[in-house]
Amino acid sequence: MAAELKAYGVKVLVALLVLIVGLWVAARVANLGRLAMQRARVDDTLVRFLRNVMYGIIVTMVVVAALTQAGIPSASFLAALGAAGLAIGLSLQGSLSNLAWGVLLIIFRPFRVGDFVEVASQLGTVDRIDLMQTWLIASDGRDVVIPNAKVGSNTVINFNSRGTRRFEVKVGIGYHDDIGKAMDAVRDLFKVDKRILEDPAPGVWTTELGDSSVNLLIRGWATSSDFWAVQTEFVRAVKERFDAEGITIPFPQREITNRPPA
Repeated sequence: MAAELKAYGVKVLVALLVLIVGLWVAARVANLGRLAMQRARVDDTLVRFLRNVMYGIIVTMVVVAALTQAGIPSASFLAALGAAGLAIGLSLQGSLSNLAWGVLLIIFRPFRVGDFVEVASQLGTVDRIDLMQTWLIASDGRDVVIPNAKVGSNTVINFNSRGTRRFEVKVGIGYHDDIGKAMDAVRDLFKVDKRILEDPAPGVWTTELGDSSVNLLIRGWATSSDFWAVQTEFVRAVKERFDAEGITIPFPQREITNRPPA
């Protein structure tokens, strides 16, 4: 009996040694993996997640090895662990979906922090991308929190990814005004504002003979950071230039014919 207790005690001591050394190795391996990912410039959020996943997998293997060394059957432990994992997975389907999409968003990067985007019908600047949700700042300062599963299952429009955006201004001039003169005035404004890019080239076109005006379409390109300022200031510049050139921007007009009764 004493010999058996002694043998079992040795097994327990070895199992404890396996557990202690295994936990130390797990931490070292996980930290080395984190350093390697940081050197590869992987996103910090993803680095922390993968480091913890790596550590958890190694610790599970170490615990199983320690139990086996102590003489405890590991098959039942693994079966219980699998059943618990399945139950947790079923109860957290939505959360796991958010987590999976969070990893994919961080890896494939359809947008980055600071980009102006439209996601799930929400417009805003990306503040941060967590593993479970994406945070936007709306133009009026509100925080918009969108679950990553919803981000991944909807169309994403990134207004900043190419670095440039096209602005568009529509303006009508009177039928008695010189169309060529108006278009030349707009082209001069393109040259004055250095924020308007030469490539792609800006342009102005006659698009419609409206009820009370000849309608012009003005398009140009600017960097994403200058887009809003250029578009709003260009509207004012067109108005002031047309006023200086004597080109009118007519109010809507209607002709009414009053016919006497028969």
